[in-house]
Parts: sequence; structure tokens; C-alpha cells
Amino acid sequence: MQKPIIYQLLPRTFANFTDKTVRSGSLLENGCGKLNNITSKALREIRRLGATHIWYTGLIEHATTTSFPEAGIEGDNPLVVKGKAGSPYAIKDYYDIAPELAEDVPNRMHEAEALFERTHKAGLKIIMDFVPNHVARQYKSNSKPAGVRDIGEDDNPEWAFSPLNDFYYLPGQHFCVPLTQEKQNIANLTYTEYPAKATGNDCFSASPSVNDWYETVKLNYGVYYQGGMEKQFFPRPRLWDKMLDILLFWCGKGIDGFRCDMAEMVPVEFWHWVIEEVKKQYPKAMFIAEVYNPSLYRSYIFEGGFDYLYDKVGMYDYLRGVTSRDFDAEGITRQWQNTEDIRRYMLYFLENHDEQRIASGFFCGRGICAEPAMIVATCLGENPLLIYAGQETGEAGMQIEGFSGIDGRTSIFDYCTVPSLQAWTNHGNYDGALMTDEQRELRAFYHTLLNLANAEPALREGLMFDLEYVQQEGFNKKKHYAFLRKAETETLLIVVNFDARTEHVKIQLPPAAFTYLVMEERDSVAMTDLLTGKSYQQMPFNTTQPVELQIPAWQGLILKIQM
Repeated sequence: MQKPIIYQLLPRTFANFTDKTVRSGSLLENGCGKLNNITSKALREIRRLGATHIWYTGLIEHATTTSFPEAGIEGDNPLVVKGKAGSPYAIKDYYDIAPELAEDVPNRMHEAEALFERTHKAGLKIIMDFVPNHVARQYKSNSKPAGVRDIGEDDNPEWAFSPLNDFYYLPGQHFCVPLTQEKQNIANLTYTEYPAKATGNDCFSASPSVNDWYETVKLNYGVYYQGGMEKQFFPRPRLWDKMLDILLFWCGKGIDGFRCDMAEMVPVEFWHWVIEEVKKQYPKAMFIAEVYNPSLYRSYIFEGGFDYLYDKVGMYDYLRGVTSRDFDAEGITRQWQNTEDIRRYMLYFLENHDEQRIASGFFCGRGICAEPAMIVATCLGENPLLIYAGQETGEAGMQIEGFSGIDGRTSIFDYCTVPSLQAWTNHGNYDGALMTDEQRELRAFYHTLLNLANAEPALREGLMFDLEYVQQEGFNKKKHYAFLRKAETETLLIVVNFDARTEHVKIQLPPAAFTYLVMEERDSVAMTDLLTGKSYQQMPFNTTQPVELQIPAWQGLILKIQM
């Protein structure tokens, strides 16, 4: 049994070694990471960091303003593309690889297959995005296998809704592109779509706003949104089988799992059917759902069949709050209790492509300040963990790349770079030669912590006992958090300090902990901090004497008890 540790990277930025970029620069000006640049050494280093899976974001061909004449690929209309590079979630062809990621564009699928092979040889499993809710407005598959019917190919656009259609239509209405300042500066450019199709974020208007996902079109799984959410699943909508074919196609290429974009916007009945069908042929295929509504969690797990779900509005939001918004540390307990019955399904994270960078001015300004939150996210349970490329090097995400502006995120819409990550990738040497001392320290912390998650049975699969409720004088519940993990004869005491100063902390161990975890009280034990190797001798481990420790600012201890 292994605890999944997922390393997310966007090849477009991860493997872009360009030294200087310009705002809203083109592919020619700013460069783009290539699949071939993700070398065997890069993958081995990611594996050494502690990752078990790698999530390649933006592999599938998506809408972009860039043309690739050598492969007969025209750029999409800039009016319905966000940024120069375009969103990886505005899919243009489910059966193809984004041409910008290839050195030899006509042979881009071969380069992808070679990357998949290198990834598996490095001991990593592969996750890719499956974007089922929407496609680019100019979707057209040029690479679909023989005999496959394209999305929308058999639609009747005179029907606003039919389970026989792949899209939702607005008969008699022309689509009206929302003109941002950027779009207004594009002279003499028009975009025609008639009849208009519904927009990806369930916007059934021919005139979506700039805040809608206007670059995408909503897909139709048989739910009549404008007819009281009536579900017409019998006979099975055509789109269901098309999506199954797409998933099986990529499984056949060696993909081990899928991160399913906005899964909650697709009916759970579809997921129940399609996941079951995929697992008939690929029983180990992993499905991760992006679901933000807690009331839907159990439905998408037990009815839908997902292996894991995002824990965004619970654990992520709260750990961020404790780190940077003065939330009380003891409230972490409420977060895991809210999902206690499904906690092993919940994917914990502190960064991904949607969220602001930890080191940004919008979060907490320095990557090291999130170390206690990372210890909690990694060690609290046996559930999986996600980190985002650049998180381990303290990326601030405060550049003005173009479409995104300064928002504390690394843009997914522009041709850009990740400066702190470049210090580690070092023009493809992947040796960290250009890193600062603080970056080295932070990456070493992640390396130690992530490897412990699977090296220590108590963290990988052990029981957890929350110690917060019993703490008394000498323990600040606003800034300190403590819990035990236990597997067989191995016991770990984990304590973190969310304060900006070193704290002397007293941890009480209640009788219930010894009963639940089947531990013996001892007057004196030795403890070793697995993060630093520091030893603590003659420490009490019983219900009458508190364990007293000095914990530096924004740090924590993972203490292994030697009985």
C-alpha cells in the first residue's frame, strides 16, 4: 500500500528554460516547455522528491492563438481564446497532444508516448486531465480514430435541448463575444457562431460576460437545464459513449489515472457508468474529482465511483486561514471531522494551478511559512497529497505574464516561465545549481517530508488520534496543533507551530489515546525528530507528565517514539 503523492506540473511552464520573457509574449518570443525537455533525470528527481504520481496538466490540444503550419494547424480566433497560449481547459481535440509541447510538431504523439515511457521507467504513475464539462468554442478533432463520430457532428442545432445532441443551443440567436480591453484592441476581427451554444459554466445566454467561461461550450449529458433539470438518460445520450472512448484511448496510451475537471458539473450517473466501464478494462485506473460542493462529496464517491476528491473548501481553505488569516489552529480538528467517514478519499493540497501561490503576497509571502500546514496536510491521514511544481522552491507567482495580471498565480493562459523553478531546472540540468539558500532549505524540507509519508508505516496507513481537545496551560490552541499516528509498534507524535516566534509547548497525552492506539505508558522514552534527526532523551510518555518541546517559528516536529 502506498500513499499517493501527486506532483502537478504544466509542461508549458515547467520545461520552459527561456531566460527573458515579455508580457503577453508569443510562443516565438517567450518560448514554451517541451515534452522532450522533461528528461529521465528530471523525472528521477521528482521521484526522489517523494512523488509517486505525476499530473501532466495541459497535455491535450487546446485552443490557442498560435498556428503550426508544419502540421496544418491553424490558430484559433483570438476573440474566443484567453491569453496568447490559451487555457488548457478549452479542449480543441480530445485525441491529440498540444502541438506547442512538441519539438517535432507532426510527431507530437510520439514525443508524448516517449514521455509516458520515461515516466513509468522513473517509477512514477501518470495522471492527465480529463475535461468532460466543456470544450473550446472552435472544437474539432482532426486526430480521432477511424469510425469515431466527432463531438457535435450529428447535432441538430435547431433543438435547444435533446439527449441526441452533444451541445446545448440557443436557436435564433447569434453568439456575442464579451469584449475585454484586450479584445477591443484586436482590429477588424469578428467571430461568428450561429446558433449560439451555451457557455461552459452553465451560462445559457448568447451574450456571456467577461467573467463567464466564454471561450468554452457546455457539453450535454442529458440534463435539461432550462427544463427543471430533468434528466433524460434513457436511451443513453450519445456523448456518454464518446467520452468513454476518449478515456479508453488514453488508458491505451499508458495513462494511469485522470484528474476530472469540474466533475460536479457533470451528472453523477454518468460517472457511475463511465468509471465502471473503464475499470472493467483498466481496474487500477485512478479517478480524481474536482468537486467543491461538500454536499456532493459522498454522492460522487459512493455513487459516482471516484477514488479521490479535492478537499478545497474544507482542509485547504482552513490551513490557508491558519497560515495567513489568523484562524485558530484548533479548528483543523473540525475540518477532518467534517469528512471523517470519507477522509481516506480526500485529496489534500496547499497549491495547484487554480490557487494562489503560498509565497505570493496574496497568501503568506514566503514558502517556508507554510511548513506547519504542509506537515499537517501530509501527516494527518493516509489520504493522498498534491503539490504543484514550484511550491517546493517557493515560487511567488507575482509576475505580470499577460492575461492573468498580478494575481499570485502562475498563468495557465500565457507563454511564461516559473522563475524559482528555473533555479532548480537550471536549463535542463535539474541540479538546483541556481537556487538560493532559502530555496534549497525549502526543497530539502519537502524532500524529507514527502519521503517520510511513504517510508513511515504510521504516516502511510496508521491510525490518527487528535490531541488538540485535551491541551491545557502551555499549549496555545490558536497557534499549535498536535496529534499522534500509530501503526503496529511504531508511534509518532506530531506537533506544529503556526506562530512567528519560537514557542515552548507542553503536550498532554490523555488516557483515551493510550487505549485507542494500544500504547503503554512510559516514564521515560527517547524521541527522534524525523525532519531534522535531532534526538530527545528521557522524555515522559504518559498521562501524568506533559511532553515539553521547543518548536521554532513556522516549523514542526515529527517525533518517532523509541520505547
